[in-house]
Amino acid sequence: MKFNLIDEIKSEGFTGFIKIDELMKNNCSQIPNKKGIYFVLRISLNKPVFMEVSVGGHFKKRNPTVDISKLKNQWNKKSLVIYIGKAGGGTSNATLQSRLKQYMKFGKGIPIGHWGGRYIWQLEDYKKLIVCWKVIQQEDCRKVEKRIIEDFLSQYGKRPFANLIG
Repeated sequence: MKFNLIDEIKSEGFTGFIKIDELMKNNCSQIPNKKGIYFVLRISLNKPVFMEVSVGGHFKKRNPTVDISKLKNQWNKKSLVIYIGKAGGGTSNATLQSRLKQYMKFGKGIPIGHWGGRYIWQLEDYKKLIVCWKVIQQEDCRKVEKRIIEDFLSQYGKRPFANLIG
């Protein structure tokens, strides 16, 4: 998959393409209650502006803010996809809707356990980011996510901006 073309992402079965601002306002009501994979996209060609302080929640008293130099180092200007996430798989009963609700609450500063992808909450334009998803029926979402991240890594030499190791 080419992670820098919307049409390519759509051709892989991803749907939705809704701004984070809208998802936050509508409590992710448009998202299916099914397991799957989701992407966070930054469509803007402008250089990202990173905020000094994250708007993300302080889950278990951990501060989600990281040094701006770390964010700049992780940034990949060649890809629209800045985060790859999963919902369900293994013993998890999470759905795309439940997982993305958690993610949006974390972005509102609520101390929710969605530590993955936290770098996006230091982007000044985070409300304009786009979320798309793909329902996964038969495969384990963990395996699908891993395969997609490996594909990304092989193309760009590093993981998506907000996909951290560990």
